[in-house]
Amino acid sequence: MGVGDFQAGFDDDIEKGFGQTAALYPGIGADENTLRWGFIRKVYGILSVQFVLTTVVAGFVVLSTPVSQFFQANPISIIVLAFLPLILLCPLYAYQQSHPLNLILLGLFTVSISLTVGISCSLAPVGIVLEALLLTAIVVVSLTAYTYWAAKNGYDFSFLGPILFTSLIVIVLFGLVQAFFPLGPISQTIYGGLTALLFSAYIVYDTDNLIKRYTYDQFIWASVALYLDVLNLFLSILQVLRSVQSSG
Repeated sequence: MGVGDFQAGFDDDIEKGFGQTAALYPGIGADENTLRWGFIRKVYGILSVQFVLTTVVAGFVVLSTPVSQFFQANPISIIVLAFLPLILLCPLYAYQQSHPLNLILLGLFTVSISLTVGISCSLAPVGIVLEALLLTAIVVVSLTAYTYWAAKNGYDFSFLGPILFTSLIVIVLFGLVQAFFPLGPISQTIYGGLTALLFSAYIVYDTDNLIKRYTYDQFIWASVALYLDVLNLFLSILQVLRSVQSSG
């Protein structure tokens, strides 16, 4: 038995473990089902690399006292980091199918987001960060599993698109009001809770799109959508826990 045969057998076992032979949703053809599972694995592979990179960069910011102090002492740098991912999204969307430029832009986008995550984590006790991380993991795994189950049983979540977009606009506007006119820890807790609910719903919506609607050349954009959903959920949970601690 050669190395190629062993690798092929290993890949088959992995695919079966991920439900490769199971239909993703009613009415999907066998060939389409196989291609769609391959696309899903590709997106989750990219996501895994993004989360590893985020952990490394955010951990460096938290553990490096000079770096965290620099950002805390220079509010302008934090503002720049807040807008940098939005700026990078434009060329990332335009060149999402241009290899290797798409991967370079995705790496820069991930690093810019990771720096913001690191700054947020450096402002909170380690225990709260770990608690937020654990809660985020539980919510993401639960909602992802539910969405796959729902899709297999014929449920569709495309109707959530307009509702979630409108809710996102409201949340952003409320966040701007909070930035210039702080309303106290109670309002911050409410804001964090509503944001967590919003991005929990976005995880369901974007996972449903991953299963059914993203085309096979949109793997970069699919990973960006889910990456932002998970990180925004984590940051909102972290904000709720920090607000509860400060008010208690």
